[in-house]
Amino acid sequence: MIGPPSSVVKHAPPAGVRAAYDAWHSLLPTDIEANAPWHRLVSAHLDADRDLIGKAVLEIACGRGGFACRLARQPRSPARLIAADFSASAIAKGRSHAAHNDISGVTWEVADIQSLAHPAKTFDTVISCETIEHVPSPQRALEELARVLKRGGHLFITTPNYFGPLGIYRLYAKARGRPFTEVGQPINRLMFLPLTIAWIKQAGLRVSVVDAVGHYLPFPRRPPIELPRLNNPRALMRWVGLHSLVVAEKP
Repeated sequence: MIGPPSSVVKHAPPAGVRAAYDAWHSLLPTDIEANAPWHRLVSAHLDADRDLIGKAVLEIACGRGGFACRLARQPRSPARLIAADFSASAIAKGRSHAAHNDISGVTWEVADIQSLAHPAKTFDTVISCETIEHVPSPQRALEELARVLKRGGHLFITTPNYFGPLGIYRLYAKARGRPFTEVGQPINRLMFLPLTIAWIKQAGLRVSVVDAVGHYLPFPRRPPIELPRLNNPRALMRWVGLHSLVVAEKP
């Protein structure tokens, strides 16, 4: 099997990160509905004939498996569907949920997005939701996703976009000595949609779709207030939406 270059070693997660993610996932339920804003964005732009039916699909950083199970339940599902995550605890929950609900057709793997144990040009579709902001080298992760993608295949990637009010709040919290942790995850990068797009292009992919939703008014010590009306006009407001999606094709 053709693996990734040895240079990925220098991008390995710090010691203890895997244990931290195992502990984090062990406290959370399987997202059965898979209805988070990023899941809705991916679903809105997936083309079943082009991206799923009869295709080889990888969801990397699948978490506790809700979205992968949703894809497997489609009437005409992928020919091959791999759900992979860095956390063995998350994969165990996904596998258990699938078995308990008689969901077949998913291969579960423990994997590092920066060092995938699959040959180049393996997958027609690669999906990664809310992942690259939580790894030591987002650029290396994107290079790996581009490597395992077939020519003409599509990458669907979502990240937070702190180009709006929550980005300002995050800087405010840091100045007050309260680092923004994104619900307790050990690695949390400050991501911006233009930067995500630039990294995807550097990985050799061609961007075809840019979308984002989620406009919030943050307040100290209370949940932010969402302002759905600000999602439109989408062509303008997508650049400051918190939940961003980029779809890219491998030429």
